[in-house]
Amino acid sequence: MKQKDEDRFNDNMAVYAAMLQSGFKGKRRKLSEEEFARRYGREAAAQQRRYCDAFALWRSCPKKRCRRARRCLGHVSDCLKRGLRAVPPMQHVQTRTALLHGVPRNIGAPERQARQNLPEDFYGKPG
Repeated sequence: MKQKDEDRFNDNMAVYAAMLQSGFKGKRRKLSEEEFARRYGREAAAQQRRYCDAFALWRSCPKKRCRRARRCLGHVSDCLKRGLRAVPPMQHVQTRTALLHGVPRNIGAPERQARQNLPEDFYGKPG
């Protein structure tokens, strides 16, 4: 026999009520500074690689393996820093907006903070 929408809703509410009764209140342990920094660094490197690939910096890369693979395979920090001058600032914002559309809603705080950076935010202010 097929389950009706009302029954599904009641089942979901029963599960939620049981979770609340058992002590599930959404409490999460706080991240230590070391763990936050580790996760932020990992995600920042991945975000830099996403920017390199989105700007197609592999086209002007001096490394043959990057051009052959049609993506950044080297040190993304150096590639992005070198290629930022060639990309117009408006494209930075447009690419950031496009990349933010793919971010899951339940992503952790370190990952969210790294993904919200513009490409030039990874390199601090000069001078």
